[in-house]
Amino acid sequence: MSIETTGRYLVLLPDEDLGTSIQTLTSATGIQGVARAADFEDHAFTTAELDSPNASVFDDLGVAVVPLDPDQAQSVRTTNLTIQPERVLYAIQAGLSSEYLRGYSDAANHLYEHAEPGQAGAAARARKVAMQEFQDDKNTWGLQATKVVDSPYSGLGIKVAVLDTGMDLNHPDFAGRVVRSRSFILGEDVQDGNGHGTHCIGTACGPMDPPELPRYGVAYNAEIYAGKVLSNRGSGSDSGILAGIEWAVNNGCAVISMSLGASTRPGDSYSPIYERVGQRALRRGSLIIAAAGNESRRDNDIINPVGYPANAPSLMAVGALDNKLQMGYFSNGSINLDGGQVDIAAPGVDVYSTWPMPERYNTISGTSMATPHVAGIAALYAEATGARGMELWAWLMRDALRLGLPGTDVGIGLAQAPNS
Repeated sequence: MSIETTGRYLVLLPDEDLGTSIQTLTSATGIQGVARAADFEDHAFTTAELDSPNASVFDDLGVAVVPLDPDQAQSVRTTNLTIQPERVLYAIQAGLSSEYLRGYSDAANHLYEHAEPGQAGAAARARKVAMQEFQDDKNTWGLQATKVVDSPYSGLGIKVAVLDTGMDLNHPDFAGRVVRSRSFILGEDVQDGNGHGTHCIGTACGPMDPPELPRYGVAYNAEIYAGKVLSNRGSGSDSGILAGIEWAVNNGCAVISMSLGASTRPGDSYSPIYERVGQRALRRGSLIIAAAGNESRRDNDIINPVGYPANAPSLMAVGALDNKLQMGYFSNGSINLDGGQVDIAAPGVDVYSTWPMPERYNTISGTSMATPHVAGIAALYAEATGARGMELWAWLMRDALRLGLPGTDVGIGLAQAPNS
């Protein structure tokens, strides 16, 4: 497996003094052109700026993207700044038809100990699931399995960012909804020419009463932030993705859904830069939820590790289940000890949702399809509890349905919507 890179580098800028870190970077490299996201409206870089020879600094995340030659890259390595090559990432789709998040355990235990008696009883149940098979009817099988159909919550007042291939902004199912959008792909507007992003947004935030059944959307009253960080061909780079995260965090999105990534190898560690990005986002009240990846072939006993960047411990990595609550054959697992755990699972096989017009709807599979289920459910918890960041993560983990499957495959279990 070869790693695709762009020739640019990501540089982690320490929290203490961003200005001093930028000065260290420019002194080591000789680069004088530095653009900062804080100088742009909504902290949203223009696509032209992202594609320029300048260093692009994401102030909220503490990361710079810099074009460097080998000598300049070596000069940065002699400083105390962490550096890694910028990678190419892809929409994660399975065909068309070193701690485990430090502090999670304490947060989850705190929620459990302070729950109402009835809630604590629900959380304490072993809840092993007998073999069953869900089918689409008035609601998709995914909404049934995750108990979304029984939830009184709708994501009202919650901002959900989906960073993907954009959105069909003219899709009739979203008429009248609050949608804010931004493209971070040079030469392409937000309008989705791929379909992957529209499908993910439909699952996370589709309507309560679509004109055609089944219902497929989770957080039907959430405010949608559609960030185009992947091209119409389904690919993008770290700079665009980081720009999307910066934009979402700055706009107060409680949930950031990323059905994208690149494969990793057994033995690979997680990116310290994305780990710091995840931590900073959590501190700002934004939970990043990312697809675990589709490189496995479980029917041939091949399980590959959680992909990049979902393998960073502070990003919630999502595995995919089928309608019998068994693993999707493609879903990656917790192979690498140094990061790379699957945290939670959700429906990801034969998932029906929106598609750019005129097709309107499509049924596809992937951990990409599981991720927006969890993102939408996170929005319901954000509305129900007021939780943000690390506390929101803990609610999702506390109430997940335990399954008779290895934790290395499904993490804590199947995501469940709040029902009280």
